[in-house]
Amino acid sequence: MIPYEKYKESADYLRQRIIKTPETAVVLGSGLGRLADELESVVRIPYIDIPGFPRPTVESHAGMLVSGVFYKKPIIMLSGRSHVYEGYSPESVSFYVRVLHLLGVSKLVLTNAAGGVNESFNVGDFMLITDHIKFFAESPARGHHLPEFGERFFDLSRLYSPRMREIAKRCAENQGIYLREGVYFYMPGPEFETPAEIRAIRTLGGDAVGMSTVFEAVTAAQCGMEVLGMSCITNMAAGIIPDSRVSDEEVTQTAARLSEEFSRLMRAIISQI
Repeated sequence: MIPYEKYKESADYLRQRIIKTPETAVVLGSGLGRLADELESVVRIPYIDIPGFPRPTVESHAGMLVSGVFYKKPIIMLSGRSHVYEGYSPESVSFYVRVLHLLGVSKLVLTNAAGGVNESFNVGDFMLITDHIKFFAESPARGHHLPEFGERFFDLSRLYSPRMREIAKRCAENQGIYLREGVYFYMPGPEFETPAEIRAIRTLGGDAVGMSTVFEAVTAAQCGMEVLGMSCITNMAAGIIPDSRVSDEEVTQTAARLSEEFSRLMRAIISQI
């Protein structure tokens, strides 16, 4: 159980270093950190320097908090995240969300690299997350209740903000980018799923599968934040393409190849939310 004082210590540390109090924060997933290079008046803070922040151990996650100005508005971008498969608890993985809440962030944009489960999807698609499925995993709100971060029992029926999703769809249309919509299915990893698991996920209503995002989204919902979730489909999940193998190299390379188009879309969305 992480005590409230640890979150406050982290928030106090950042408050002395960031440019201004931001309303919006963006989390950049695997291979998608390029957008953080576009901020102005930048302050870069490695996670290792921030009290309480878990440190990513995955090479494609930089582990850098970037504070700056984007479209004349203060913003925080987090390049990289930690995962349960690295040995962290759901509470630790979403530690930074509660810290952002204490800093005054009210809108959180979560991005990730995901595997396509819906057979109509293609590698290179972007998927707007409409909902998620998380089975057999603890909640990040489990344990001693900290009222500073919201109610113990909280609703998730509108977790992924309908308002921000409409903005995202409009921005994608204006950019000439075809934006999929679907349900993100959480799996703990680090191994990729079996073909049988993918068939089960599809039957249960999952359109894409990944190893992140849901704990942060749930924590943000408890804190009363508006959440937008976006997946970059970097590979088709196991068993969909005959005789193909899923690899981390494929995920990282595809995310890097799509980073320019992804940044263009996210730039438009962030300017309007």
